[in-house]
Amino acid sequence: MAKDGEKGGWKDFIWNPRTREFLGRTASSWGLIFLFYVVFYIFLAGLFALTMYVMLQTLDDHNPTWQDRLATPGMVIRPKADETFEIVYDIEKTESWDSYAQALDRFLEPYNNTVQAQKNDVCTPDKYFLQEDSGDVKNNPKRSCQFNRTFLDKCSGVHDRYYGYQEGKPCIIIKLNRVIGMLPGNNGQAPYVTCGAKREDTDKIGDLQYFPANGTFNLMYYPYYGKKAQVNYSQPLVAVKFLNITANEDINIECKINANNIPLGSERDKFAGRVSFKLRINTNN
Repeated sequence: MAKDGEKGGWKDFIWNPRTREFLGRTASSWGLIFLFYVVFYIFLAGLFALTMYVMLQTLDDHNPTWQDRLATPGMVIRPKADETFEIVYDIEKTESWDSYAQALDRFLEPYNNTVQAQKNDVCTPDKYFLQEDSGDVKNNPKRSCQFNRTFLDKCSGVHDRYYGYQEGKPCIIIKLNRVIGMLPGNNGQAPYVTCGAKREDTDKIGDLQYFPANGTFNLMYYPYYGKKAQVNYSQPLVAVKFLNITANEDINIECKINANNIPLGSERDKFAGRVSFKLRINTNN
């Protein structure tokens, strides 16, 4: 009998036909609870939406309010094999260096003269291309300066489709990471790239040739205003051609940016403003 009573008690708790209660509450009680939570969560959603709206009013779609960046921008090279900074190939084996030439072709395609002429302007060299806003009136979209592939001359792939790899005089292309608002240089001095071998390989690197002349990033490509404000921006490039590097040996090379207002790498980031890589050219000799 006790078990039957317990069973009946649970049944009455789930649904009591005498009081018409479900789980101990009447329909009106459940309705009030449901209404409370609906109103409560609508209030929370409205408060969240209002907070987001107010915050978004303080943001500029074209320029980040805050930038957490190093004082010295990073550098990268092309071609780059996977995630390594090693360029190793055999002159006699076309398949070992053809992938490098193809990678440079793909990388430089947006820099074709015809493409640049269609979307970018011919600018005044050695002068910042400033495009400031006029009060609350945004000067968007901002224009960009042409960087034509032919500026890289012997490393453009126009005159030599293999970029010197087939004759043991390879080209490496360097670019600086984009930094919004950076003006890299004081008193009209443009930043420039220098490359050299690590101490143990100094006598193996041979002669270098830079394109454009002196390995400069012309001032007319700065400042950069951001991807949304400057949709057609083309980063300036510097090409380095190795003319007579020692073959059949690993050569450790470091390239760095030089500017009178960009500090060299610090203890926080020793590789800021520079890039290191290994170059090895194998021959049968």
